Amino acid sequence: MRRVEQVTDDSVAAYAQFQRAAMLEDQVSARTRDLERALDLLNQSNARLAEANRETEAARQNLADAIETVQEGFALFGPDEVLVMCNSRFGMHMLDLRDHLKAGLSFDDYVERVSRSRYLALPEGETPEIWAVRRRKRHLDRHVIFNVRLIWNRWLQISEHRTANGGTVIIQMDVTDIIRLEREARGRMLDDQARIIRATLDHISQGVCIFDAERRLVGWNERLGDLLAIPMQRFRLGVGFGTLMERLESEITFGEGMTAQRFADWVLSGPGRAALGFELQRGTLILQADAQEMPDGGFVVSFTDISAERAARSALSAVNETLEARVMERTLELADALTDAERANASRARFVAAASHDLLQPLSAAKLFIGSIAAEALEPFAREAVQKAQNALDSVEGILGALLDISKLESGRVAVSPGPVRLDRILGPLREEFAAIAAAKGLRLTVMPCSAVVISDPAYLRRILQNLIGNAVRYTMTGRVLVGARRQGGMIRLEVHDTGPGIAEEDQDAIFREFHRLNAPASASEGMGLGLAIVERACAALGHPLGLQSEPGRGSCFMLQLAVADGPGEANLPAPRPLVAPQHGTQDRIAFLVENEPDLRRAMGLLLEKWGMSVLDAGTGEEAAALIEEIGILPDVFLVDHQLGDGMSGLEFIQLMRARYGALPACLITAQRTPALATACEAAGVQRFLKPIDARALEGWLSALPPAA
Repeated sequence: MRRVEQVTDDSVAAYAQFQRAAMLEDQVSARTRDLERALDLLNQSNARLAEANRETEAARQNLADAIETVQEGFALFGPDEVLVMCNSRFGMHMLDLRDHLKAGLSFDDYVERVSRSRYLALPEGETPEIWAVRRRKRHLDRHVIFNVRLIWNRWLQISEHRTANGGTVIIQMDVTDIIRLEREARGRMLDDQARIIRATLDHISQGVCIFDAERRLVGWNERLGDLLAIPMQRFRLGVGFGTLMERLESEITFGEGMTAQRFADWVLSGPGRAALGFELQRGTLILQADAQEMPDGGFVVSFTDISAERAARSALSAVNETLEARVMERTLELADALTDAERANASRARFVAAASHDLLQPLSAAKLFIGSIAAEALEPFAREAVQKAQNALDSVEGILGALLDISKLESGRVAVSPGPVRLDRILGPLREEFAAIAAAKGLRLTVMPCSAVVISDPAYLRRILQNLIGNAVRYTMTGRVLVGARRQGGMIRLEVHDTGPGIAEEDQDAIFREFHRLNAPASASEGMGLGLAIVERACAALGHPLGLQSEPGRGSCFMLQLAVADGPGEANLPAPRPLVAPQHGTQDRIAFLVENEPDLRRAMGLLLEKWGMSVLDAGTGEEAAALIEEIGILPDVFLVDHQLGDGMSGLEFIQLMRARYGALPACLITAQRTPALATACEAAGVQRFLKPIDARALEGWLSALPPAA
């Protein structure tokens, strides 16, 4: 330092070097202290690492000790499929693997060595390579459990599970004792089942034999020997199917459609056989054989004795033949009786129609004769007698009309023509018809207005309601009669209520029979009990449901249900006829009467002359045509009977006259009430009057005719 201080210029560089040396010494000292601290830290880390290694080794040893204490074989393979560790029990069942079960063994090598171990009992027909392939496939599952069979009839249960990091844990458990116990239990169960099956087979009435898939006898019962007459000593386990076939071919006759060869072909056809059934006969014994395949490829054949059933069937067949003969005999008798009844019914219908027609002729004459009497010129006693005679003839007319209706309805010859019908055009005239009758008895008749359009036959609907209202007025002594209509969906229900005596429930069916009346005298003036019979049959022909509600002492209600017509339906309906036609009178008119019955012609002539008309008459159409040609006078109106004998009919005569002389007014007088004739008259524009003739209606029609030009 003295030299440095002494030297000023030359020693400047030396001083700088000194400063650098001092600085280096300080840095070396700092680095030395850092290295010492780093060395201390390294020593501490080494100490901790050594401690961790000791702990790891201790843990590994503890894990190995713990694994070793496990009663099952345990092995752990890492995610790389390499053995990490295993215990001594893992290889105890395959001693030839123990030396190879060390850490680092790959899973494929492990499987390969197991598949070739002499302690492994491979399944029949399986090679080590095939077993190894199946084992590796199972290894692909995350969890798998299966059994492996070893030699000396020992069994291992292998449980394989994946760990969270992709490793594999394999656990081996010796389940030999468990499997042996299960087999013993299964054997006892099979023995018990065999005893139960044996007891069942011995107690059933069928003969049964069971064959396995190799067609060897494995089961039978004593009943089989009885049915086939085979000694039980011939039945032994393992006996082939041929033994049974020998017996079947030698002493058994096969039923229709079956042969021994066909049965043998069924047995030899193998799995998939359909059930087979056939009959056998051994002497008088008839057997039903049923062959059925079993799931294992074997089959069972049962034999049932059906001799009694066949005998019963034969007896039943004989009885059936006898019964069939008796039934046929009875059927023929019933057919003859039915034919006779139909013939009698047709004869009755023809008789009623003919008798009614024959009766209508004199009845019409009687009514016309009485109508021609000037009541004003008679004494009071004679006038009363004439009125009573008129009433009696009206009653007879009503009865005849009812009989004709019943005859047509019962014979099925009635022809109904359902169509749109406005109810007010039916109810309005009925209100006026019965109003006076009800008022005379002190009853209040109410007919509610209804303009609904229904589907029905107007003529028969009017007759139905006329009979119902007439009965209500006839049998009601005090109170009222109400007629109304209720709408129910697409239907209209017509109801006729009365406050009459009512009808007991036990009599409600009887009132619809002919000539049946409750608590009323059998008087023609009070009706003969045909009205409700006509109502019921007409409703049946039209398809109108008919109902009745009644309580004795409180009155009755008859109900009739009709379908409402679709749409308005009124445009096509005929316009209502005026209630009062314009009157032009009958004086000074010429009427030509064509009637083949002399009495009726005479009565009709008297009535027409009473009305101030001049009358020409003839008995047939031919006579009338000749008379007109002879005198050269055309009448103002023709009144023609329809049935004029063997010549032309009344309608044909009218058409002939109109063809010759133009559209002359004409009416047809007939007792024939067929719809065909009514249609023909309407088409020809001819007025039709039914016998017996209503004199007031005829006079009204004649008065309404326009005056002659």
